[in-house]
Amino acid sequence: MTNESQISDVHARRVWDSRGRPTVEAEVSLRSGALGRAIVPAGASKGRREALELRDGGERHGGLDVGRAVANVNGEIRRAVLGMAADDQEELDEHLIALDGSPNRDRLGANALLAVSMAAAHAAASIHGVPLYQYLGGVGATLLPMPQIQIFGGGAHAGRRVDIQDFMVVCPGAASFAQALEWTAEVYRHAGRLMADRGSQFGVADEGGWWPAFDTNEDALAALVAAIERAGLVPGEQVAIALDIAASEFGRNGRYTLGLEQRQFDSDGLIELLLRWCDKFPIVSIEDPLAEDDGEGFARFTAAIGDRVQVVGDDFLVSSAALVRESAVAGAANTVLLKPNQRGTLTETLRCWEAARELGFGGIVSARSGESEDTTIVHLAIGWQVGQLKVGAFARGERMAKWNEALRIEERLGARARFAGAGVFGRNIA
Repeated sequence: MTNESQISDVHARRVWDSRGRPTVEAEVSLRSGALGRAIVPAGASKGRREALELRDGGERHGGLDVGRAVANVNGEIRRAVLGMAADDQEELDEHLIALDGSPNRDRLGANALLAVSMAAAHAAASIHGVPLYQYLGGVGATLLPMPQIQIFGGGAHAGRRVDIQDFMVVCPGAASFAQALEWTAEVYRHAGRLMADRGSQFGVADEGGWWPAFDTNEDALAALVAAIERAGLVPGEQVAIALDIAASEFGRNGRYTLGLEQRQFDSDGLIELLLRWCDKFPIVSIEDPLAEDDGEGFARFTAAIGDRVQVVGDDFLVSSAALVRESAVAGAANTVLLKPNQRGTLTETLRCWEAARELGFGGIVSARSGESEDTTIVHLAIGWQVGQLKVGAFARGERMAKWNEALRIEERLGARARFAGAGVFGRNIA
């Protein structure tokens, strides 16, 4: 540790996320004069085993104010980390975890801890004179992730107008990150026109995807294929479909209700429906196909289709290394969604990814529905060489800030840049 990397000050403030709700921003200053800044996101659909963000409760801002979390950063957390080395991320994060002392970070708040954890990483990258992705991954951090980009929003992100939370596209046929974005821009534009032509487009959802009216959930899949074709692209070859079912939002104890269609299923019935969709549409990735309390259903679904479709655990795994290990033993899921605010520190999130890689799982670094202009997750995806990035739609500033940051990094890397491509999905793409 050098004196220059020592933390000289920490300051937090309340800022506002993309839904107009309060969230925490932290700044970490070093003795060298370097400064790191980070903003914590917030989710709408949350796993029960996530680390807990600290909110004030009461009437103000619907109980969602973050005054206590901000005060914790400016008081107890600041005093605890002054003089620590910002460029020893693991030691800093372990200190934050021990300081909180609770199993789910509810004493000081996962939002308070993560703001400082991320800001310290930015400050450390600054003192070393490199961008964050290079600080995290060294000179070998050259892999640009496959973007998963929402076209239609549903579930908790769109007033539950459709049950499925995210209808997304990926571009396995693209040769670069820039080309994947260019193709997605066309699909997004044509999807909006398609909905407008049908008189069934009602603005945008929380993450910027079109907020449409469909008669059935399957209608959304058909419309997505039509948008890909209208964009002049080949479904399943150039552009494929990724879904976030977010089944915990409409299922519990092995029973599932699709409100749009007034249909009820047990686990096997929902699995059968999803398998039919995979046979009928060019689907390469399905997130949370069963609820977080339905591990047996998750395992049956993975056994049925995991050799050709990416089965992703979000609420099911909540970025937990321990849960990934349990899931691997049970054969439930083969890919983990990585959301730092589900754990509370960068170190814990990285440990989850390390466990996933050891067990042969894929990974996706993901934003939340309540986001900001913060671009930290882009650097995590590239620095940790995760291979996939899920940010939301191809619209709204808090989403485009992240896509554009990845474009800048691809350009900066030049000939050294590698695009993750179709290989991230395993054997399901020829």
